[in-house]
Amino acid sequence: MAGEPQSDCLFCKIAQGEVPATIVRETETTVAFRDINPQAPTHVLVIPRLHHPDAASLAAAAPGVAADVLREAGEVAAQEKIQDGGYRIVFNTGTGAGQTVFHAHAHVLGGRGLNWPPG
Repeated sequence: MAGEPQSDCLFCKIAQGEVPATIVRETETTVAFRDINPQAPTHVLVIPRLHHPDAASLAAAAPGVAADVLREAGEVAAQEKIQDGGYRIVFNTGTGAGQTVFHAHAHVLGGRGLNWPPG
């Protein structure tokens, strides 16, 4: 069920401290950690502590937490010193878009040129 921790969800386990990750920031509602397969010099994931399968369901069910994820993405960029050079915040939704863990998460990418369009 959305909002409740899922026993088979990797990101729920990271949020609960059951699976190790390189945490860079934590708040009451979010956890930010380094991606294990970085696609840029800075690649940090920001997740809600609550389980929602994707960004749209998170925004619909918990818009305040969705805003927290976006605010923390900006804080990560500042902490990682990529805000001045530019950074990208990406939410992949569905397997066709490359989502592999079905727990809403924002990718914060920066530290190199990020051409548009991606992919």
